[in-house]
Amino acid sequence: MPQLRLALNQIDSCVGDLAGNAETILRWTRHSAEQGAHLVAFPEMALTGYPVEDLALRPSFVEASRAALETLAGRLAAEG
Repeated sequence: MPQLRLALNQIDSCVGDLAGNAETILRWTRHSAEQGAHLVAFPEMALTGYPVEDLALRPSFVEASRAALETLAGRLAAEG
């Protein structure tokens, strides 16, 4: 029977640090894949940090979050 190896990563995100949080997610995803994980999961809002509170009301933060997510997804896809 095929197996699915799942890695659950609890990280310490910093609110608003999109670049730093993305690097942490990338680093822990690499580590999990090296350990044999097929699927890696992070907590909600791992990229933006939690709680974002009033940052979520700023259009510039929303746009930056979306751009950071697209960039992170592209980097993850490029690494396989």
